[in-house]
Amino acid sequence: MPGQRVEPVAVVAEPARVGVREVERASRRDGAVCRVDPGRFACRALAAELADEWVLYCRARALRGPDRAARAVRSFAAFADAWLAERGIDPQLVRLTGGPTDLTEIVYEWEHELRRVHPYPSKRGYELASNLLALIEQRSVREGDLPPRLAARAQAAPLFGKPAEGPPLEEFSQAERVALRDAARHDIRALEGRLAAGRDLLETGCDPRCGGWESVANLVWAVHQGLLDTTVLRAHLPTSPGHWPTEIRQIAGDAGATWAPQALLAGLAAMVFPRELDLQPFRVLLLLAMDECTPEELLDLAVDDVEFTDGGVRLAQTKRRAGRIRRRLHSGSAAADDGDGSTFDGEGRWDVPGLLRRMFAVTSPVRHAYPDVANWLWVAVEPSGAGRARVRGRRAEFVLSGRRLTDWITRQRRPNGRPLEITAPHDARRLRKTAKIGRVVALGGTVADLAGDDHHVEVFRRHYAHGTTAHVLAGRAVTAAQQRVFASLTRPVFTDEEAVADLTEPEVSAALGMDVDTAEAMRDGQLDMGLVNCRDPYASPHTPTGSVCHVAPAMCMLCRNAVVFPSHLPRLVLLAEHIERMRNRLTPPQWQALWGRQAAALAQLFDECAASMPDARRAAQQGRARLDLPLGMRTEYDR
Repeated sequence: MPGQRVEPVAVVAEPARVGVREVERASRRDGAVCRVDPGRFACRALAAELADEWVLYCRARALRGPDRAARAVRSFAAFADAWLAERGIDPQLVRLTGGPTDLTEIVYEWEHELRRVHPYPSKRGYELASNLLALIEQRSVREGDLPPRLAARAQAAPLFGKPAEGPPLEEFSQAERVALRDAARHDIRALEGRLAAGRDLLETGCDPRCGGWESVANLVWAVHQGLLDTTVLRAHLPTSPGHWPTEIRQIAGDAGATWAPQALLAGLAAMVFPRELDLQPFRVLLLLAMDECTPEELLDLAVDDVEFTDGGVRLAQTKRRAGRIRRRLHSGSAAADDGDGSTFDGEGRWDVPGLLRRMFAVTSPVRHAYPDVANWLWVAVEPSGAGRARVRGRRAEFVLSGRRLTDWITRQRRPNGRPLEITAPHDARRLRKTAKIGRVVALGGTVADLAGDDHHVEVFRRHYAHGTTAHVLAGRAVTAAQQRVFASLTRPVFTDEEAVADLTEPEVSAALGMDVDTAEAMRDGQLDMGLVNCRDPYASPHTPTGSVCHVAPAMCMLCRNAVVFPSHLPRLVLLAEHIERMRNRLTPPQWQALWGRQAAALAQLFDECAASMPDARRAAQQGRARLDLPLGMRTEYDR
């Protein structure tokens, strides 16, 4: 829990002391501890020294998860036992400070064994080796009594490097998201209906010791009161399930005689309490609805962390790895109801406040019947025990087989009976990623805006911005921007001699996108920009609207306002020659960036008016045309 102290239960004494070392885990289970028992190993003294270092290491670093370092101690001690036994060395004499053998050699051999047992791409070998070396280095720095070779080995890195991170998880597709949402809603309705039927039975039932053991209502009453276990069922029901009443046998399903009592116990409990798997639909819908809440934060919610308000629900979300608590207000969006049942006060049935209210209603019987879990939101009732099994309330963790997200998904069926097709892996983190990508789609903006205050920008960039949906949307945005640019860079219009002669005719000027007055001004040379004509110098696609174009004639061949007369072709021939000279003076990337598009536009124009080009080239060669490029254009583009 937040603020939990990480401290050993046992007091660290002299290195030779042999006893169980314990470190409390900062886990979802109150009082959970991690243990290292040096007495299990032949090299007890060595294991005890390492275990003491492990306790100090966890305390100094306030580790929330001490298990990795504990596994390293156990793994190395077990390997040292076998290694010393093969060589006939007394394990009792081996210490970190010295002994009958060089401990550094054992460390090297152990690392090679880890590489063999945990081949690439497993990270387990690297984690074990790095944790053990950290413990030995801590002892070396603190006491300074280790052999020089062992101290040097502890300061070095493991023999093999840390494997590279695998490909990041992808979000669920839109079709998968909708399928998961619909399946979760269906299961929540079914759960609420099942529990409502169980409550009806509970009201009609009584103590089976008085009312009989062959009534489902009485058995439901007994399991609700905590009176049932498999021993009681075996004592009061026939040995063979075939002799049970039909309605009781239906609850147990097809289980054989050995497992029928346990199946019956689980089925009876499921009629009045939710099972852990029954809470998966709530988890799916809440993660899809809350892009700023991680699966761990959602699972760690306590009853006191949830505060319903007039505007929605406020959650106190604890992020363990970041060591911080954030309070979020989730407002109701008045989600459309599907018409079944009543809505919850103040909110819709499928938004975050509505889902949490429904979940409180579903899990409330568990908190009332089992006070030890009364403080937690995610609680369920499951059978426990092998011989004399009974049901008990517990916190949902969704990690045991049969209760994970993948188990819930594989049980889902479409209306036609076919299984739900959801891409693997079935990881709850993909639900959060799907919600985050939905935020990207809805909001857009910079990476810093999209990361929000629940991520650093680099975390968002590495784990969320790579998503397929984000890439597709980014590609569409780039394509749309390019199309807008290309639309503004349409080719100039070429008019032949006949069109120039009739330029002031209304039909001709309208076809060229001009009025008659503009056509007259163009015919008289008033709109000559030094290279070609311009229909409107104040409406250039390259400058702000209302400002005179300042990029002519450099960009005229890429402007939609340009109108080319046959008399302009000799100038364009000179421009083409100037561009070719620039090809010899500039590097290919520079030339392509500065002149490539103009050269392509000129080549296309020359192809279209090929009949006029011989005369134009002859006029250019004879000096009858002159190309006047601005000095700024020459100096800027020739550099």
